[in-house]
Amino acid sequence: MRFGNGNFGFLSLAGALGLSVSLLADGAQAEPKKEFNIAWTIYVGWMPWPYAADAGIVKKWADKYGITINVKQINDYVESINQYTAGGFDGVTATNMDGLTIPAAGGVDTTIMIVGDFSNGNDGIVSKTAKTPANLKGESINLVELSVSHYLLARALETAGLSEKDVTVVNTSDADMVAAFKSPETTTVVTWNPLLAEVKTEPGSAALFDSTQIPGEIIDTLMVNTDVLKDNPDFGKALVGIWYETMSVLVDPGEKGKAARAAMGSMSGTDLAGFEAQLAATKLFPTPQEAVAFTESEDLVKTMDLVRTFSFDHGLLGDGAPDKDVVGIAFPGGQVLGSADNVKLRFDASYMKLAADGSL
Repeated sequence: MRFGNGNFGFLSLAGALGLSVSLLADGAQAEPKKEFNIAWTIYVGWMPWPYAADAGIVKKWADKYGITINVKQINDYVESINQYTAGGFDGVTATNMDGLTIPAAGGVDTTIMIVGDFSNGNDGIVSKTAKTPANLKGESINLVELSVSHYLLARALETAGLSEKDVTVVNTSDADMVAAFKSPETTTVVTWNPLLAEVKTEPGSAALFDSTQIPGEIIDTLMVNTDVLKDNPDFGKALVGIWYETMSVLVDPGEKGKAARAAMGSMSGTDLAGFEAQLAATKLFPTPQEAVAFTESEDLVKTMDLVRTFSFDHGLLGDGAPDKDVVGIAFPGGQVLGSADNVKLRFDASYMKLAADGSL
């Protein structure tokens, strides 16, 4: 999740646009493929992917459709999306905001085909001095600039009638966040779990706002290249088969589920208790029915309008973007936010519906 796109540490707009022309040209001549690559990074909502690979669930569903799916870890979140945008991967685990501001804004037509969860406490603001968002006026705030943390801060300030001009944002790497908060000159940070849990333990600190107060806005997804998905529907069927079989194990209340959660925790550098604490701050959609309902809701359209407004205001839709409508965002049922002639981000519930209907 959760590094956002930093200081435009991804493809330049010109490079991305040039790249997208090449990708789209390739897409126009695309033929069915037999081997596919998915990139993932460590975050509680994405740990089912490496678990599924280790447990043989990926192979089971790929074999069913006569294909190969490689699930590969990338150590840097932004880099994983950059590599997907550059065509190195067919799909990537990413948030709704980062899907809009990196591949879609770069011209790469991208489909969000699995909505896995939304942050429900995994992202938050912790301060040694402030007790409420209103107290943040005049503060210096450390966060990963232009990330979902930055978005969370903007939404928190809105609740207090403040804006970003009322604070000073200090761009800080996620790798340095905990150490920064331990230093006396840093008073307030915005971050995500497991870092959030760690900074909360700092003596004298208080959590003053978190993602439970903006439910449904920081969404964790699997997104894939639209042209690849269109030419290879069995790839999409296999992915949702993998995901929902793994979900059923993840939420199993018995020993099987406990073992799976312990394994996912270990893969992400924590233990069973730590992983379950992170899960508790995650609104998981363990069944396709729940995910479809969320994806087809009008609330999602409202959320993406907030996200695209923030993204445009911060220059994340490209240097030459005239307004927030420059990138079209499509939803189930045909509704489009922004340019209908330049739809580059698509929420598609059709594959999750196949899982819900038992049609895989």
